[in-house]
Amino acid sequence: MARPTIARIVVREILDSRGNPTLEVDCILNNGVMGRASVPSGASVGSFEALELRDKDPRRYLGKGVLRAIENIHNIIAPRLVGIDATDQFQIDKILIELDGTKNKSRLGANAVLGVSLAVCRAAAVCAGLPIYRLLGGAGTRLIPTPFLNIINGGLHAPNNLDVQEYMIVPAGIETFREAIRAAAEIYQTLKKILEEKNLPTTVGDEGGMAPNFPDNEAPLHVIMEAIEKAGYHPGEDVYLAIDVAASTLYENNNYIFTNPQERKVGANELIDLYAEWIDRYPIISIEDGLAEEDWNGWHELTTQLGKRVQLVGDDIFVTNIERLQQGIQQGTANAVLVKPTQIGTVSETIDCVKVAMENGYRAIVSHRSGETDDHFIADLAVAVNCGQIKTGAPCRGERTAKYNRLIRIEEEDRLPYAGLKMLLR
Repeated sequence: MARPTIARIVVREILDSRGNPTLEVDCILNNGVMGRASVPSGASVGSFEALELRDKDPRRYLGKGVLRAIENIHNIIAPRLVGIDATDQFQIDKILIELDGTKNKSRLGANAVLGVSLAVCRAAAVCAGLPIYRLLGGAGTRLIPTPFLNIINGGLHAPNNLDVQEYMIVPAGIETFREAIRAAAEIYQTLKKILEEKNLPTTVGDEGGMAPNFPDNEAPLHVIMEAIEKAGYHPGEDVYLAIDVAASTLYENNNYIFTNPQERKVGANELIDLYAEWIDRYPIISIEDGLAEEDWNGWHELTTQLGKRVQLVGDDIFVTNIERLQQGIQQGTANAVLVKPTQIGTVSETIDCVKVAMENGYRAIVSHRSGETDDHFIADLAVAVNCGQIKTGAPCRGERTAKYNRLIRIEEEDRLPYAGLKMLLR
């Protein structure tokens, strides 16, 4: 039987969850099967990420249009891919990488390259009659990932006074994913009631977490603990805490500039001491981007001091890039990598990054972006790579819950076990 080949690629400008334009790509095969994918976009963007191509035309979408990326797909990518076997993801991605020819996808745009890579993958899955997680993961697919749910937003994700970008709950001590999401939703709703009782606003940030002002950066940890207990769960047994500091956004002249409760400069060692105090006081199981993307010495010290106590996740410092991750592994930097397809540009490179991490004893968390769409590809990806962890926002807003709802369905249809603490305590 002849393998399905790519017949047409169609692309359009759509809106993401922040109301900004992004790409939606349709890959139509010669047998009529179609795969559709859309590309998210980040607010807290690492300097070393693959380039998201924007038009910079102030007359359209305040300069954020993606017509140039669309033109690159129509004029450069699509003509090259027509007639290619759609089931050979590695070959498709290799062609995309070669067509761009730059290290950071700056010629065609990582958004253009990724949109096509994702759409081809989905078309191949539909054609094979397989879910994406089985197409990519095969027999290696064994776990439903533990979710990291951002329930209080700060930093660049919210217009409040918090320096720390994300305060997350991790329902890792629950038996199934379905029940873990129920626990998270109940804690989230309980938190909302507590904030309302304190006359604090419960409007939400980009990732669905609530975003009131707080007296300092530790106060959200305390109120989340209260919400966990009031919802009937046990902190440190059923539900743990995690934070994403996004420290690169605070870094200036080898110091970290905090503004809450007052402006002050903090060195890396002082910041590490603060994290150690928080770990002593709260059941924090993971710290993401605790230091800046260029503070390699600080990261090494952070890992030396806290790497055996908590998961230390590199996002901006690694940006899903194998070269940067390998540098971190050699230098003893962090013990986990955040994985975002948009940071590198193709499905194959994303999977390779997870493989390198896990083969070297690092953990991996598949992650969303702050500007998301209702595409739930990353839910399937997290199952496919068997990393056991996913981060995709609060149990609120459709573009966030789309990923959780997809995982509920996967758990039901495939009866895969819930990762829980398995990957976190290795």
